[in-house]
Amino acid sequence: MRGYNIWRPIMLILVALLTRSLVTNLCVLFGMAPDSASSVAMLAMIIVAFVMYNRMMKRRRK
Repeated sequence: MRGYNIWRPIMLILVALLTRSLVTNLCVLFGMAPDSASSVAMLAMIIVAFVMYNRMMKRRRK
């Protein structure tokens, strides 16, 4: 447990949920149906989580 950082997973979860909320609200604001907006937001959340995870791991390898 020596090299474990508790803030990385918390930050990853918070950014993913914030992205989902923001994308859902923007899609609904622009007239998309709530079900479709939720699907688009889920896709955006997954993409942001992968990008953020890859960036964190890239820094850790160096």
